[in-house]
Amino acid sequence: MDDILGFLRVHVIRGVNLAVRDIRTSDPYVVVRMGDQKLKTKVMKKNVNPEWNEKLTLTISESIRPIRIEVYDKDRFSHDDGMGDAEIDINPFMEAVKMRIAGSEDNVVYRTILPAPNNCLATESCIRCVDGKIVQDIILRLRNVECGELELQLVWQPLQRARRR
Repeated sequence: MDDILGFLRVHVIRGVNLAVRDIRTSDPYVVVRMGDQKLKTKVMKKNVNPEWNEKLTLTISESIRPIRIEVYDKDRFSHDDGMGDAEIDINPFMEAVKMRIAGSEDNVVYRTILPAPNNCLATESCIRCVDGKIVQDIILRLRNVECGELELQLVWQPLQRARRR
């Protein structure tokens, strides 16, 4: 527990125009991975535009790794079908966390990240401070699939605040 810096809440908001993997629809769920950590959302039956609105929490330690996002179609009698994946580099987010700890102002944009060939962003993503918390709204374009985007929000939870809950 000594090397834990805090917690990263990954708010899986919704999917947009996800791939069809059953006859006319899909039963999607999201898997969030970082290192050895693996978290899942609930399955949304027959919905290619699901609204999960689920908050998953990752433990962040000194060794910061990318977050891998995978979307699957739940199948009852066979292996679940892949519906795309994406990766989030959280190093810029963690730099903003360190800046905030150093005493930066509230309600400022720390950094804007633009879509590029080396990231999965569908639109620009701002890392900002809102009510004392570092927040990043992200729309990811899924890779290895014909279509689909995921809307997420990252929120930093400092270690001391998370312990009080």
